[in-house]
Amino acid sequence: MESVTVRRNVILRSVVTEKLRQELGNDLQNAADEITERLDAIDAQTRQYVTNLQQTDLQQAIALRKRIESEKQVHQEQRDTLLERKAQVAELEDGVEVVRGTLESYVDLKVGDNLSEVLGGIEIVTNDDEVIAIRKRDITAMPEESVIQLLDDAGPQPR
Repeated sequence: MESVTVRRNVILRSVVTEKLRQELGNDLQNAADEITERLDAIDAQTRQYVTNLQQTDLQQAIALRKRIESEKQVHQEQRDTLLERKAQVAELEDGVEVVRGTLESYVDLKVGDNLSEVLGGIEIVTNDDEVIAIRKRDITAMPEESVIQLLDDAGPQPR
């Protein structure tokens, strides 16, 4: 076998504009609002059940209330994180490139290819959803923590 087609990650970057800030801010606010609705639903759905359970089995009711509070705490932390990110987005300067996520592409890998070069890096840069650049990244020239940071900050995958 002389070649194989493999998937590779492609970094998606966007140039910060007012439209992008609004779009990201709206997306983050909508996600935070959904979590708030879930929290309200948890309260509404469990309040009566826990009250009734307290009358029959106090220990089980206490354990259930602890699990519910723990679940609510997780949701509240997620909501707080989203709102912090929304505030960070509002502070972004126009013209700066930010990582929006990762996509995948396919590439033919042949005997003799430099694996780091072939798999290492393609970036797509957009400005208000218009592709303005497709460029190679030299992943070997980047400090290791920068590569990890880029991938950790990628967030939800665009579809």
